[in-house]
Amino acid sequence: MSQGVAVVGLYVRDQDEALSFYVDKLGFRVHTDVRNGDYRWLTVQHPEQPSFQLGLFVPGPPVLDAATAQSVRAIVAKGAMPPLVLSVDDCRAAHASLRERGVEFTQEPMDRYGSVDAGFRDPSGNGWKMIQAPKPQ
Repeated sequence: MSQGVAVVGLYVRDQDEALSFYVDKLGFRVHTDVRNGDYRWLTVQHPEQPSFQLGLFVPGPPVLDAATAQSVRAIVAKGAMPPLVLSVDDCRAAHASLRERGVEFTQEPMDRYGSVDAGFRDPSGNGWKMIQAPKPQ
């Protein structure tokens, strides 16, 4: 039996805004964009990871009631959700490229534990760490 994680969901405040950020600024591509009434299933992929999708979902029905959805939106906006990790070959070069595309960083690239990392947030408040793996010794 074959198993694996195919989609990881991420709560966003506005799917169109998130789509623009992930496609235009981070270089992801749209995998699925379908609607069922007011519900929209929207996923993007990193071009170098075609078997993995990042779901961009608005908190609300059918998964969450209105009160819970409001609480989730507030938590996401504060940056309180666990950070996601974007693996890069060269953190400083990726930082410069993404900054040119309008990504706002919360942490400049810094050497740490034998690697280089930087931090940024998406328009909804989700935190990202961009990490360059340590070079083999």
